[in-house]
Amino acid sequence: MMQIEGLPPARSLSFGEWVLSQKDRGGLIGSLATGAAADRAFPKQGNPEDVRARLRTLQAEGDMFEAVDDAELDWAAY
Repeated sequence: MMQIEGLPPARSLSFGEWVLSQKDRGGLIGSLATGAAADRAFPKQGNPEDVRARLRTLQAEGDMFEAVDDAELDWAAY
């Protein structure tokens, strides 16, 4: 990660933290984030597979798995 002079170093977020940071976003990713924020067992330090495993445990709808796929792409570009 490149450091820009005069700015603090960028903090890299885990996938779970990144999802939680998206709660004000619209669409499926925003819905995923809102649900994650309400779930005490959400894997905050987890990776995309940890989040998918949590969704399977909760028997989440297919749209939430699609949201994880989309979020993973956005997070990777973050």
